[in-house]
Amino acid sequence: MILNKIIEEKKKEIDGKKAQTPIAAVIDEADRLKSERKHNFFKHSISKPHKIHLIAEVKKASPSAGVIRRDFDPLKIASIYEANGASAISVLTDEKFFKGSLSHLEAIKKNVSVPVLRKEFVIDEYQIYESVCAGADALLLIADLLSPEELKRFLAICESYSMDALVEIHSEEDAEKAMNTGCAIIGINNRNLHSLKVDVKTTPRLLKMISEDKIIVSESGIHDRKDIQYLLSLGINAVLIGEALMASDDIGSKIRDLLS
Repeated sequence: MILNKIIEEKKKEIDGKKAQTPIAAVIDEADRLKSERKHNFFKHSISKPHKIHLIAEVKKASPSAGVIRRDFDPLKIASIYEANGASAISVLTDEKFFKGSLSHLEAIKKNVSVPVLRKEFVIDEYQIYESVCAGADALLLIADLLSPEELKRFLAICESYSMDALVEIHSEEDAEKAMNTGCAIIGINNRNLHSLKVDVKTTPRLLKMISEDKIIVSESGIHDRKDIQYLLSLGINAVLIGEALMASDDIGSKIRDLLS
């Protein structure tokens, strides 16, 4: 299964990074930057009332779709997102399977005023500290990849550096795990990461298990205004959209159509 392959490669990648830059050095740098960080910047940006917020994703490729955008200019794309009303920008940083890079996030963060989310397969606290160093305002934590204890510990580290966490769920088990952590933001991924199948009905199914005080993001399988209106009717705070934007000939027009 593709998820197993991704995690195997991620472990090798992290081991290589640790050999090159020990975790103590990364923590020292994260500590140095601590005072400069905005508290709950991502959370506040995607939860303002009376509207649905767009988290627009910078993503060149994916295992399910292959290369989505060949003329891939992360900075240009991020600028278009911001100019057309995105509340936040998600940056896929996995290199092997999504053709991403942490350097894309660093460059985007320096050039936009909206918060930036690091979209990554986080399995080690090393990745949290390097996300702080790269300037990420928020970090994706996939509940399925982490034990309840790891999820709580990773959330605590994020909180200590004023970095919001988007806790992603896809199943009832994930939802229960997320709710038990007391996390503030929950992302319902309509894509099954094991089979890669997408079902937007995953959002209403799992929404029933989530308390009303949570900020809810619906992810994957969102293509047009009709999908947005449906999710808005459910009370969703934000949507995370990647492929529909990346595949568009006119990204700005596509965003304006989605948010009109």
